Amino acid sequence: MISVIDYGMGNLQSVSNALNYLDIPFMITNNKEEIKKSKAILIPGVGAFYDAMKNMRDMGLDKLIKKESTKKPILGICLGMQILFEKGEEVKEIEGLGLIEGTVKKMEVDYKVPHIGWNNIKINNKSDILKDIDEDYVYFVHSYYAETLVEVVDAYCEYGINIPAIVSKGNIYGMQFHPEKSGVVGMRLLKNFWEVVK
Repeated sequence: MISVIDYGMGNLQSVSNALNYLDIPFMITNNKEEIKKSKAILIPGVGAFYDAMKNMRDMGLDKLIKKESTKKPILGICLGMQILFEKGEEVKEIEGLGLIEGTVKKMEVDYKVPHIGWNNIKINNKSDILKDIDEDYVYFVHSYYAETLVEVVDAYCEYGINIPAIVSKGNIYGMQFHPEKSGVVGMRLLKNFWEVVK
């Protein structure tokens, strides 16, 4: 069972639809006991880093997720990926969950921001989550990106700069794009995460 964290910032319906389609057992929850009992944690997210972390702290979920990260796989999607990092600069600077080294910064590029639409990913490290995935197209919606260590970047996309698209560190995974909106490729990635969990 995967706990899909409800902290007031997630696109829960589209994530739920994708997990149902893949027959992956999950529950949408912010109940601490349910989260502790689950085999994995999925953090969705739409909105601003500052608001996300404020909600996490107010609900006491930040400390719980940090503790659970030593025991089970975690996947962050879009904003959910960004808050895995040490800090973010959106709205005003605030500490993230600190599970992966790096800072989430505003994209300063010559292209249109926010970065919205399909973009192909390029493989940097072939981790478990990239099983049967090549340089395929996935769907992005974001204005901020993670400035992080190259060794945690499993895949990136080019949009004026190299944007980390998939990151991992041990059992912690993140996807800057929306796998639930990325067709067959996105479904494959979610299935790969479930394979890691099982």
